[in-house]
Amino acid sequence: MIFWHPPYHDIIKYSDVMYSAAEVKRRYGYDPRQTDLSRIPTWERFVKAMNYCMMKQFCALEKGGRFAVLVGDIKKNRKLYSMLFELTKPGTLENVIIKAQHNCESDKTQYSGRYIPIVHEYLLLVRKDAALVYPIMLTYSQVADIRDMPGATWKDILADALENTNGELDLAAIYEMVGKYRRAQAQQFWKDKVRQTLQRYPDLFVNTRRGYWTVKNAS
Repeated sequence: MIFWHPPYHDIIKYSDVMYSAAEVKRRYGYDPRQTDLSRIPTWERFVKAMNYCMMKQFCALEKGGRFAVLVGDIKKNRKLYSMLFELTKPGTLENVIIKAQHNCESDKTQYSGRYIPIVHEYLLLVRKDAALVYPIMLTYSQVADIRDMPGATWKDILADALENTNGELDLAAIYEMVGKYRRAQAQQFWKDKVRQTLQRYPDLFVNTRRGYWTVKNAS
């Protein structure tokens, strides 16, 4: 069994803060700051290094062995960074255990009612059932355009397109915003569909003047 508790990005610096980097270099011959995950400056590079370490340890695990990893979420500048969601998960996922988080720096802070503090961590337990071939859950991020998303309806697309302008658009501009995308190219009479959708939802789309449209919350 392997138990791993990676650093939570740069929340706590370890080398040369929690222990002496010079002493490690003297005893073992290398500078730990060069491979310290807590000193990686960007979240993207940290996630890449964290997942490399995850797979490196899982590959060293014997068949039938278990790998427990303790991770948490991080909030910085009003943004949530989740180690749980971005962690590569090899093998068979057996359990996700919710653990209360203790002795945090944030415990000293008084928050307003609009802030939800993080008071938990996650303990993942995965099992290695085979030596060579096993399932892996991977997470990756990409930028998606609603105009090309398979689940989006014409109502969704037009509402977002008009909301993005923060004003009104004429039909020609609306056609230009949606015409080159898959949803339009898949329909012969897509312009008719655009006009039909705008007229079908008067509670959402507002005809401000002849040929011009906006969404109700922007009018």
